[in-house]
Amino acid sequence: MNNLNLKNTTEDFIEVFLKAGKIAKEISQRGAKVTIKADKSPVTDGDLVVDELLRNKIKSLTPYIPIISEETVDLNVRNKDKTFWLIDPIDGTREYIKKKDEYTLNAALIIDLRPAIGIVYAPAKNRLFFSYGKDLAFEINNGKTVKLNCKKKNINKIIGLENSGGTPNEVLDIYKKYKVSQTLRMSSSLKFCVLASGEADIYAAKARAFEWDIAAGHAILAHAGGSVTTHSEKKFLYGKKDYKNLPIIAKRSLNLEK
Repeated sequence: MNNLNLKNTTEDFIEVFLKAGKIAKEISQRGAKVTIKADKSPVTDGDLVVDELLRNKIKSLTPYIPIISEETVDLNVRNKDKTFWLIDPIDGTREYIKKKDEYTLNAALIIDLRPAIGIVYAPAKNRLFFSYGKDLAFEINNGKTVKLNCKKKNINKIIGLENSGGTPNEVLDIYKKYKVSQTLRMSSSLKFCVLASGEADIYAAKARAFEWDIAAGHAILAHAGGSVTTHSEKKFLYGKKDYKNLPIIAKRSLNLEK
């Protein structure tokens, strides 16, 4: 494991993300084929194609590291590994089915229960984010690579991000505490990336979703200088036995006014 070059592994992964994103976008535009899973959530032919592409690439890059993907995971088998890949082929599947543009492709490498690599691609927005260590977070946008540092872009307001459903009172209380002056609804892991790019300031949520939904975005935000904690400000670690997330606060900075 110590011989793994995080930079090279991440950069080797980018090409397959671009390819998978192009295919996902084409499927969305023509109309995705939807199947309802046992847990009543939808899966599309786009999810399955992306899942296969990403898993095959990981197997070629790191054949000795287990892969946990939303589309192939067995929730009845407890994860006992401390180092593993987490994949969410398409986060925001419902938005994807509706041909909206906020869905993302996601992969994260977890080492010792912490995110070490993150890649998030929003193909319909032509934005690809990746990171592989502290102060090593980047965005490729229209062919240009920009370093991410969480620097605030909206000077006169504090922007909080909300999920597409209703916002619970405990999240509203957190936003009040941090003096949020504007909220934006956003689906998928793109939320973490716009915090890393400085376009928004904070995202909080009750316990919802699974580790693969947020791991890649967590890596990018943390590596850009932001933070992800529980509501009680405890560290957010991966490898929980049921993969379910705890309540979360993701922040661009300790001081959201600067």
